[in-house]
Amino acid sequence: MTPAQPTAAAAARSLDSSLLTVGVEEEFLLLDPDSMENVPAAEAVLRALPPEVRGQSRPEFRHSMIEMVTPVCTSLTEIRQQLQRLRRAAAHAADMNGTRLVAIGATPVAEPFRTTTGNPRYQAILDHYGPIVDDPAVCGCHVHVGVPDRELAVQVCNHLRPWLPVVQALTVNSPFHAGRDTGHASWRAMQLDRWPALGPSPWFESAEDLDRTVDLLVASGIMLDDHLVLWHARPSATYPTVEVRVADVCPTVDDAVLLTGLVRALVATAIDDIADGRTAPPIPDGAVRAAHWNAAHQGLGGTLLDLRRNRARPAWELVDELAATVTAALSRNGDLPEVETRLAGLRAHGTGADRQRRRFQRTGDLRAVLAGLARQTAHG
Repeated sequence: MTPAQPTAAAAARSLDSSLLTVGVEEEFLLLDPDSMENVPAAEAVLRALPPEVRGQSRPEFRHSMIEMVTPVCTSLTEIRQQLQRLRRAAAHAADMNGTRLVAIGATPVAEPFRTTTGNPRYQAILDHYGPIVDDPAVCGCHVHVGVPDRELAVQVCNHLRPWLPVVQALTVNSPFHAGRDTGHASWRAMQLDRWPALGPSPWFESAEDLDRTVDLLVASGIMLDDHLVLWHARPSATYPTVEVRVADVCPTVDDAVLLTGLVRALVATAIDDIADGRTAPPIPDGAVRAAHWNAAHQGLGGTLLDLRRNRARPAWELVDELAATVTAALSRNGDLPEVETRLAGLRAHGTGADRQRRRFQRTGDLRAVLAGLARQTAHG
């Protein structure tokens, strides 16, 4: 046991893992209703939001993106209500400005105007990383779970590492790029792999170990500064939370609620394990990266890497094991019926990427696929 782990265990024992708060950030694309190309209309859309919602919106990196952020919630019912409210308001504001709000992980057709918003930090990122920043817009869904102790948050992130590729496979929602099927279930993930400071979360002994590593990465230039820690799971730099950033933005509210319930239950299960003195294995970073690439490529349509047993297994076997692992936490939170229902729906209908491909096979028209996604986004 490392010196930091008893501190984390004490923090875990003092935290009621059945009362973890949760919040969700969703990024959306603004698409032209005819060409389905990205439209640089973010500023106008944000201005058109009703005043009671505007405070829960944010401009994003691109002028073709907006982000909507729930308040801190305590239940999946509350998360559902907030996501529906925010999506409907943002979709209406987009319609008022001649564009469509679409929950999709990557630019499906084209982004003719790849302009960044006027935030000086975004300009600094552009100056530092160069042409990588010119890649078309991508959209994710980030789930925050309340973990106020930073030492505990670091250990929680260690425990999440074997399961995050499975979470990623559940939420793939970007098979199309440049008007064609990429062969990948999440093109967003493939595109983000070009960024040197993004990717799987490393294993850390302690918060001090994390800080020391970040300092080294900043010194190398691979990270612009210590706020550019954009791993798949991290102690948030802004809130007292563990933030999980691995998912494409979800096509429906049902999908986002499932993601939120599973992530909160994984964090709660990790806290229980830490309280009982169980440590997370330091799985090699190369194996974790391979598991994430596999998940982004396959989704749930083939095999995934089981990082606990070091072998490939049918994807749904690992999903079932994930569900079994977090069942106790889901039950304590009152989330088990909702998550079981949503997992059954996912098993029946497939991931967002599966659904897009099926619609494209039926219609042969990518615009029809994206119009259907826009309707789903608007109606929650």
